[in-house]
Amino acid sequence: MADKQQQAKVGKHRGKRHTPRNWLLPGGFWRYGRCAMYRRRGNYLKKNLNTEKKVEKRTYFKIKPVGGEKNGGKRMILLKKSRKWLPSEDTPRKLRRRTKPRPCRLRKSITPGTVLILLVGRHAGKRVIFLKQLGSGLLLVTGPYGLNRVPLRRVNQAFVIATQTKVDVSGVTLPARLNDEYFKRKRLVTKKGGKKSSIFEDKENRYKVTSERKEDQKAVDKQLSKVIGKEECLKSYLRHKFSLSHGQYPHKMVF
Repeated sequence: MADKQQQAKVGKHRGKRHTPRNWLLPGGFWRYGRCAMYRRRGNYLKKNLNTEKKVEKRTYFKIKPVGGEKNGGKRMILLKKSRKWLPSEDTPRKLRRRTKPRPCRLRKSITPGTVLILLVGRHAGKRVIFLKQLGSGLLLVTGPYGLNRVPLRRVNQAFVIATQTKVDVSGVTLPARLNDEYFKRKRLVTKKGGKKSSIFEDKENRYKVTSERKEDQKAVDKQLSKVIGKEECLKSYLRHKFSLSHGQYPHKMVF
């Protein structure tokens, strides 16, 4: 008899289908909200109410005994005293740099010997020859100086149009000292005084091109002129500026 009763109980449980606590109504709304489901699941029973954090009271003062009948017997002294002097102006503070600066990648269209068109600066519109990428990520270019008066200088690749014209610079040897430090200008020393400098003063203190730069420019120009002379119409191409006339659109052009 006992076995039959157990089998009957098991049979009842097997036949009963599982019904979810919450279901979707027509229109995409749930039957019970978040608060109602919190109660139906019994989450309030699982919540541990005996987890109070003990907060230690911070002491800001230190009690110091003081002698004398009319002095009160004690003094409250601040543990951390505030500054007596505050600056009148906010001084900028350098923020900590967590990332290390890395040089940007060179564009696929720019390779050594590619003719580039400068877009900004005093030489904007002129065509130059790309020689190499420096450690800072800037491009080392030159006109050469004998053709379009563009010396050895650094250019950001964001302000450059790369053309399909290329010059073979595999045989050109560049001086080893051509790096970012080579192109940094030195700060000119100005005279300290009350009078303002006039037009006729500080002629000696102006920037002058060093003899090293002149030698390096001549050495690079001499090698490039031999390569440029081999190709027809390349001299006039580098000498003339890039310009647009009426009806020409740069986004439709192939450089």
